[in-house]
Amino acid sequence: MPKIGILAIQGDVEEHASSLEELGAEIEQVRLPNQLDEVDGLIIPGGESTTIIQLIDLYGLRRPLISRIQAGMPTWGTCAGMIVLAGSLIDKRPEPLHLMDIEVSRNAFGAQIDSFETFISVKHLGEPKLRAVFIRAPVVTKVGGNVEIMAKLDNGIPVCVKEQNMLATAFHPELTKDTRLHQYFVDLVNINLDSKLL
Repeated sequence: MPKIGILAIQGDVEEHASSLEELGAEIEQVRLPNQLDEVDGLIIPGGESTTIIQLIDLYGLRRPLISRIQAGMPTWGTCAGMIVLAGSLIDKRPEPLHLMDIEVSRNAFGAQIDSFETFISVKHLGEPKLRAVFIRAPVVTKVGGNVEIMAKLDNGIPVCVKEQNMLATAFHPELTKDTRLHQYFVDLVNINLDSKLL
């Protein structure tokens, strides 16, 4: 099994770890730049996006993260992690990594009290629909031509997108017992590893 890193500076680290452990993946909690060299894929968890990005800069992770992701390391951002990966934000702050060709609006659904759950169809996952938990969630307001929209809400807003080696979800799959998206990401990491062996 691949070694999956979880950016462990703030947010839903243990919840992602629990989902990955259920799938048998090896896990590394990443806090420092040199630890990025030890993992085959990376999850940037949900949490508080401004705090996560401030800590990315404080720990000197910005350039190493950009370098590894641009070099092809599979990376999945959930909720705040989507904001971190975004190419641009409608909001003035924080400063994302400018990696995915998406524009994102932070806290687009409102405050914590406006959090909600719904069931969505996710491309490549099949049936049944995925239970999606939205907590102060962002939304994708624009997507580039190479971005695949894997799931939308009923109103057409994209909430799961993929671009090459990058995956981003506006919701929190780690807060449910459904591990299909985690398995999908592990499969992406395995495909990437296999391609390096050819």
